[in-house]
Amino acid sequence: MACWMNLGQTMKVNAKKFPDTIALRDRERRFTFPEVNRRVNRLSHSLLSLGLNHGDKVAVLMENSIEIIEVYLATAKTGLIIVPINFRLNTEEVTYITDNSDAKAFIVHDMFSAITDQIKPDLKNIKPDRYVVVGEPADGYKPYEEFIGMSPESEPDALVRPEDTWLLIYTSGTTGKPKGVVRSHESHIAYYLINAADFGFAEHDICMNVMPLCHINSVFFTFIFLYIGGSAYIHPAQSFKGEEILEIIEREKITFISLVPTHYNIILNASEEAGKHDVRSIRKLLCSSAPVRKTTKKAIMEFFPGVELYEAYGSTEAGIVTILKPEDQLRKLGSIGYESLGTDFVKILDEAGNEVGVDEIGELFSRGPMLFDEYYKMPEKTAASFRGEWFSAGDMARRDADGFYQMVDRKDNMIITGGENVHPSEIEEIIGSHRDIFDVAIIGLPDEKWGERVVAVVIPKENAQIDDKTVINSCKEKLAGYKCPKQVIFIKADEMPRTPTGKILHRKLRESVDG
Repeated sequence: MACWMNLGQTMKVNAKKFPDTIALRDRERRFTFPEVNRRVNRLSHSLLSLGLNHGDKVAVLMENSIEIIEVYLATAKTGLIIVPINFRLNTEEVTYITDNSDAKAFIVHDMFSAITDQIKPDLKNIKPDRYVVVGEPADGYKPYEEFIGMSPESEPDALVRPEDTWLLIYTSGTTGKPKGVVRSHESHIAYYLINAADFGFAEHDICMNVMPLCHINSVFFTFIFLYIGGSAYIHPAQSFKGEEILEIIEREKITFISLVPTHYNIILNASEEAGKHDVRSIRKLLCSSAPVRKTTKKAIMEFFPGVELYEAYGSTEAGIVTILKPEDQLRKLGSIGYESLGTDFVKILDEAGNEVGVDEIGELFSRGPMLFDEYYKMPEKTAASFRGEWFSAGDMARRDADGFYQMVDRKDNMIITGGENVHPSEIEEIIGSHRDIFDVAIIGLPDEKWGERVVAVVIPKENAQIDDKTVINSCKEKLAGYKCPKQVIFIKADEMPRTPTGKILHRKLRESVDG
């Protein structure tokens, strides 16, 4: 009978297979596979000593760190379920997720303990002795190192099946209340094996993680390397400076990073001194989680000569659905590639559920072994996102004659002006390519005449001289008149609402500029 080992179980094996390999590293620490496995075993026993049982949830409000990796691994070993919470959320949002998930224990970094201190009286399911703090000790919390130090290094005695839930991760809530995405161990195992093959990862690879480990992108890509016997460098998610990232690449000999377009723009706009770092160790780069403009993609390939650049489309629910591989980057600019290994044929459907023709726009549906199980406590939402076995994250796309897909936009971002459908990404591509513009978002605002008017919210580059007329004129030669912005709003970079991975929150942006 086949036996799929989850990530926690695999760490036991890798501790024997790779006794001298550095599994986890940060700026100050290095842990081999055996050292990580022993610490994780201690944490596993300590969590079970709280009276937690198979299937109980453990909420975490933590910065990227070796400790949060240990919590992921310990829950995998014990059959507990981890609930990672975005540390950028406010107290009301953290309370909602903690209660909605039915979490029975809470692990928090000291820098965020003020949030948990404030919401403790309101949380429904967590006993007072089930709070743990990483970092400086605090009243009402068990200090993390003491907490794990009291337990043995032996493997925990727990039966964890492939179909068991490992992760309850909440979406960013771009269109309302966040939804709890229920993901099994086997869906993650499928992800590791499929993407190790698709990307060609190997034991000698070193991944650098910079995106928050409360986001599925980091959870997927960081743990691939631990699964196959590679190494992961953990970088704080609240710190992203172009020159610092390049210095770490050079020092640690990083071979792979997954970044979003905003990260790449920061690197590309770093000082000239930053460009002097030796980044030849990088073998592969991924750009995902948000659409990447053609000009940005070309600039990445010039900055990292010889690198294999990948672009991927996926979601928290579906994993990676399509991949654009290095050999297709220039001949298929603007594409998100074709189906990843193990993903069934992607369907592009119209509102009636019929497949659309070549180059026609419809809603993208997929199915495959990386798919999630359900939305937690939301059977209606779960049912609404499926057509039979086929799932949609609400994204609009088209397929060309060669079978390559192009993302058009999120269904919820579409603007209807004068009865015409306008997809913001098409306009963002044109405006964003202007040499004086750092980033742009296109939104629709209420308009008495047209229903909605097209509005460009622009972040100029530092010291750039640009006005609304220049922005509008950049569109007129390439777009139909109804697609051109009727209004331009200039803002600073920190005023643009984003998800933890840099994806622009169009709904919140509309609320902020229309308020």
